[in-house]
Amino acid sequence: MKATINDVAKQAGVSIKTVSRVINNEASVRQLTREKVQRAVDELNYQPNLSARNLAGAKSYSIAYIYDNPNAYYIIDMQKGILSACKQQGFELLIHPCDSKSQGITEEVVNMVKQARIAGLILTPPLSEMPEFVKTLVDLDVKVVRILSGDVAPDDLSPCVMVNDRDAAQTITQHLIDLGHKDIGFLAGDAVHMSTIERYKGYRRALKASNIEFNKSLVIEGSYSFDSGVSGAKELMSVQTANPRPTAIFSCNDEIAAGALFAARLMNISIPEQLSIVGFENSPFSRQTWPKLTTADQPNNQIAEDAAMLLISQIRKQKNPITISQYVPKLIVRDSTAQYEKL
Repeated sequence: MKATINDVAKQAGVSIKTVSRVINNEASVRQLTREKVQRAVDELNYQPNLSARNLAGAKSYSIAYIYDNPNAYYIIDMQKGILSACKQQGFELLIHPCDSKSQGITEEVVNMVKQARIAGLILTPPLSEMPEFVKTLVDLDVKVVRILSGDVAPDDLSPCVMVNDRDAAQTITQHLIDLGHKDIGFLAGDAVHMSTIERYKGYRRALKASNIEFNKSLVIEGSYSFDSGVSGAKELMSVQTANPRPTAIFSCNDEIAAGALFAARLMNISIPEQLSIVGFENSPFSRQTWPKLTTADQPNNQIAEDAAMLLISQIRKQKNPITISQYVPKLIVRDSTAQYEKL
């Protein structure tokens, strides 16, 4: 038979309430008592029934990840990171995809929070970049943690995990410049995402720092998709002699970069001998292409776990909780970039 909380309390020689406090990771338990209870939990292989706990108690031990993002790899990494934190902290996770452009998005999420008794939400772009939506949730006393692009939180509505795309984009563009490239194309992601804006700013900053004149014709609007990379690269590489073709392309994510690489193959352009291509995020796309993509490593698993830990600390009202953390994606050099040699 499965061990019960009563069995744990009896073996540890403490009350059921004390066992509950240890399982919920509450700070009001002495370390020696905590260790004694944890030892009993391990010896009995006790598994708390989180769903029953949510129904029986006043507190909720479920959080939700609300998203609207076409990048499947990004969503999977986010789920893995959040689930890791939930497992450590004794919380359950509800996954809720939605349409951020829907007029009823706020009502939909509020109803979901009430019906499922959700203790808090983790939001990623573009939902995390909708201040009125976030404010409505916070005003209803819903705990929220946002994952955002930038180096500084745009407001104090909720705790944030910031991803410094601008500095990372500057570094990866500088890598191309250091290889001798001056005509560097830019394939943008969705304009509504701050990550696109921040990566564009980093690209422009690197050009300026190296006194390279900005060429607007080398910037192509698009979306975070393979097809966007294909069409964008074809447009860039079809530029006439009055506007020289780029010798390198900065892609706003790896999926776009993979599309650009595919387009180059269709146009008989060898990579990296005739054209260097970089991506961003270090998703599986960057390792599945040939050649493998130079990219910026964005640790989405860790970012998501950090966001979940921030959220749970807010839910538990821990003393002096962290309210912001920051990640800067790191350059990973692979085979899709090479020294530019003018013919």
